[in-house]
Amino acid sequence: MQQVTYNFFVTDKAVQEVTRIARENNIAEPILRIRVVPGGCSGFQYAMGFDDTIEEGDIVFEYPGLKIAIDQFSMPYVNNAELDYVMDFMGGGFTIRNPNVTRSCGCGNSFSCG
Repeated sequence: MQQVTYNFFVTDKAVQEVTRIARENNIAEPILRIRVVPGGCSGFQYAMGFDDTIEEGDIVFEYPGLKIAIDQFSMPYVNNAELDYVMDFMGGGFTIRNPNVTRSCGCGNSFSCG
């Protein structure tokens, strides 16, 4: 059986922002869980939040002061994607640049992969 190699990238700015939020919430060893969940007008949505544990089967990516955990269902949908934190005149926020997305809705909150 051939082993699949997955990638998930996080910009330095996103790492800084996640670790800042973790510090403000007294989370000493942050694990950021990224999931793809069914929903939205295009089929899927991203969900992100801090977690206390890494589950069996999770794919884990390590960055300075931060672990990213992605479950086996979600990983194929976010393979080679990049988490970034962007600031513009409207404020700041996290964004995922995902090369697997084939369609997204007008509101930008859901997507589909082909």
